Amino acid sequence: MPQIKIRGIETTAVCKLSKQLIDELEALTQSPRDYFTLEVIHSTFVMDGEIAQGYPFVEIAWFDRGQEIQDQVALAVSQVLNRAGYPNVDIMFTVLERTHYYENGEHY
Repeated sequence: MPQIKIRGIETTAVCKLSKQLIDELEALTQSPRDYFTLEVIHSTFVMDGEIAQGYPFVEIAWFDRGQEIQDQVALAVSQVLNRAGYPNVDIMFTVLERTHYYENGEHY
């Protein structure tokens, strides 16, 4: 479980950086690789009645791991995307409550 949703980057680009990204996050969060989901959301950005150039936006939904780990994860995600040619990256964390998250009808 961290669920990572990415907008503003082509699927092929996310495929290329996905291994490195999960390698780094796996080490930082001490979570098994198969706990991560990585989803590319296709978006159309609009401004002033026109289709606009999008920008990378990453949303990470997870259980709280503390501010220090969150900061490290945000930096790691930014650096991976920066090296892939995306100089500006927005990242938003959504902290899930264990009692509100269910897997197969059971909460954590």
